[in-house]
Amino acid sequence: MTNAIPTSIDATLALLEGADYVADRSLATVLYLSLKMQRPLFLEGEAGVGKTEIAKVLSSSLDRPLIRLQCYEGLDISSAVYEWNYAAQMVDIRMREASGDTNRDAMEDDVFSDRFLIRRPILQALEQVDGRAPVLLIDELDRTDEAFEAFLLEILSDFQVTIPELGTIKAAEPPIVIITTNRTREIHDALKRRCLYHWVDYPEADRELEIVRRKVPGAGAVLSQEVVGYVQRLRQQELFKNPGIAETLDWATALMELDKVALDPQAISDTLGVVLKYQDDIAQIQASESAAILKEIRAEARSHGAKEGAAASGG
Repeated sequence: MTNAIPTSIDATLALLEGADYVADRSLATVLYLSLKMQRPLFLEGEAGVGKTEIAKVLSSSLDRPLIRLQCYEGLDISSAVYEWNYAAQMVDIRMREASGDTNRDAMEDDVFSDRFLIRRPILQALEQVDGRAPVLLIDELDRTDEAFEAFLLEILSDFQVTIPELGTIKAAEPPIVIITTNRTREIHDALKRRCLYHWVDYPEADRELEIVRRKVPGAGAVLSQEVVGYVQRLRQQELFKNPGIAETLDWATALMELDKVALDPQAISDTLGVVLKYQDDIAQIQASESAAILKEIRAEARSHGAKEGAAASGG
C-alpha cells in the first residue's frame, strides 16, 4: 500500500491488479491520465460492470479515505455539500439572549461559524485527511436532476464551494474524483467536458474468468469456467437486464456454497434468481434456453480442450 500516484500506465495496471481488479489497458490509461492531470474520471456503463469498485480500489491502494456521495432523485445541496445545524444555532441564540447578550452582529457571526457547519460528502472531499486528499465517489449521477449537475460545475472546475455566510472554500489539493453513471439518462456536455471519459463494458470471457478466479478462489476450475461461459451466453439473449460482473461473482459464490463443482439443470433452475433480477428474464431462460446454453458451453469446452491437447502433442 502506498500514497504515491502511479507514474506510468503499467504502474496503474499493477496497482489495479494488486487489488485484484482485472482491467484492460484502455481503462488503466484513462485512469493514469486522470490521476496525473488531476481531472475527474467519468465512468459510464451498465450496472454491475465494476465502475464503483475502481474508486474503492484507489482508496485502498493509495491509502486515502473514500468519501461516497450516493446520488438519488431530489438530491440537493444540503444533503450533498453542507447545511447549517439549525437546532444548535437556535439553542445558542436562546442562551445568548438569556444571558443578556444582545450584540446582533457578534451573534450572527458566531452562529454562522465553522462550529455550526455540517459537512456533507462534497465539502468533506475538499478537506485533506491526515495531509491526504481523499477519493470522492459521485455514484450514479444519472439519478439526480440537471440542477444538481449545474451545481457540480464549480466543484469539478475549481474544486471549490461557495458558502454565502463563510465565503469560498477551496481544496488545498484536489481530491481524486470518480463519477459513475448507468446511463439511465444523458449527462450534460458541460459536466462531461470537465472530466476524462471511459465506457466500462462487460468483460470478455478470459478476463471475466480471471476476475472469478481472483474474487471467488474457492470455486473450482470447471465451475468457474461454466459459470462464466453461461453468463457470457446470457448476455447474448434478448433480456431486459443483462447480468453484470457482480452477478457472475454472486452466482459462483452461491453455487460454491451449495457444494457444486459444475453446473447442472437443477442447480441453474434453483439459483437463476442470483444472476437474473427480472421474472420475465428468468421465465424466458428457464422455459427454452437453459438446457441449450449449458449444452453449448460444454461442447465449446470439449472443443477447446481437444485443440489444446492436439497443440500439446504437436498435432
